[in-house]
Amino acid sequence: MGILDRLFSLEGKTALVTGAASGIGRMAATALVEAGCHVMIASRKGDACEAVASELNSLDASGKAEGFAGDVSSEEGINALVKAVNSRTDKLDILINNAGITWGEPIDQFPYKAWGKVMDVNVTAVFHLTQQLMPLLERASTPEDPARVINLGSVMGSAALGEGAYSYAASKAAVHHLTKIMARELAERHITFNAFAPGPFQSKMTAFATATDDQADHVGKGVPLGRIGKPEDIAGATLYLCGKGGSYITGAILPLDGGVHVNPESDLFGLHR
Repeated sequence: MGILDRLFSLEGKTALVTGAASGIGRMAATALVEAGCHVMIASRKGDACEAVASELNSLDASGKAEGFAGDVSSEEGINALVKAVNSRTDKLDILINNAGITWGEPIDQFPYKAWGKVMDVNVTAVFHLTQQLMPLLERASTPEDPARVINLGSVMGSAALGEGAYSYAASKAAVHHLTKIMARELAERHITFNAFAPGPFQSKMTAFATATDDQADHVGKGVPLGRIGKPEDIAGATLYLCGKGGSYITGAILPLDGGVHVNPESDLFGLHR
């Protein structure tokens, strides 16, 4: 076995990726399948998850995918998703809490309901789903090869970048802090907790600014490294944290943003250029 397989192969591993029918969740799920993992893909749109799983299963990859509906916007939905996962596996090596929503409006019009709705999906669901899946995570974990949890944060949770998405940015800052707390408190259970803090990537959530290649190029000009993120950037980070090479990392907030978080002059989506 070569060093790449030793450090990054996920043969025999089982994962759940929420919100993986599109965007960053789909990018991460694709990487996991290509590395040999059995990946469960869940989002509110079960048909879309089944379609993505079918596409991933058509790849020349050693892993496999299955898609089904899973709504994390309520306690009942989370409990139903946990039941569905338990019916499919008796252990969970990897959990990627990717499902999220946003809300953007000028501060004078920003509605009260936009706080609870966004916080429920982006923060409460991350905690409650992880809590309910702890038995499966612990069953997969060992001191040498911990179970892995990756939470989706954002550069907007690290830098003072609101862009009118006040509750979203605040929720991602909460995700970052929750990730660190869980990393500290649950290390003794041999589960690592890390978060991605992405900058601009093409997705449904950022379609208002990145839907076309011209728009993506415009946004990329405001990124210190000169471009928006690519699927390979998510794939590399996912395999690093989930493979053997990432077994000694916990509590990290990985800035997948091309340097935006260290540039105080950043205009994240080029809205002011």
